[in-house]
Amino acid sequence: MPEHRRGPVRLPQQGGPGEQGQPLDHAGLETLPFDTCLRLLSSVPLGRIGFYADGEVVMLPVNHAVDGQDVVFQAAGGSKLTAAEQQDLVAFEADDYDERTRAGWSVLVTGRAAVVYDEAETQRLGLLGLLPWACGVEHPFWIRIRPTSVTGRRIPGTGAG
Repeated sequence: MPEHRRGPVRLPQQGGPGEQGQPLDHAGLETLPFDTCLRLLSSVPLGRIGFYADGEVVMLPVNHAVDGQDVVFQAAGGSKLTAAEQQDLVAFEADDYDERTRAGWSVLVTGRAAVVYDEAETQRLGLLGLLPWACGVEHPFWIRIRPTSVTGRRIPGTGAG
């Protein structure tokens, strides 16, 4: 068994089913089905949006929610809003990890960002109770990511160590 800094780690066999019955990727991580990815995204409040701005890749934290199959969040004027106004390709990632059991997951959404301008839609999204990362913003804009790809991986963990 490979050694981990906190003790031995049991790796699943590549290609076969993992502990949850899901297929494994080349690194032995469980690949997650679409509905599980959406459920996991909904289970955590914080994620990171990545996009290209001013010649650099930018990764910024955002509080988010899942609306149907879309990721939504609020933002003030700035680089996130500019990326959404230009309907740029973006990546959104959220994850969770339990240090005690060494179990965790990560979900990656890629798609186009767009600002939500429809007033009825912004009012509906407002009912989600989502607060923007920067609380000092008086009138944040809603941004929606329409996914072109949703992938997820899970580390099943090895139990309490």
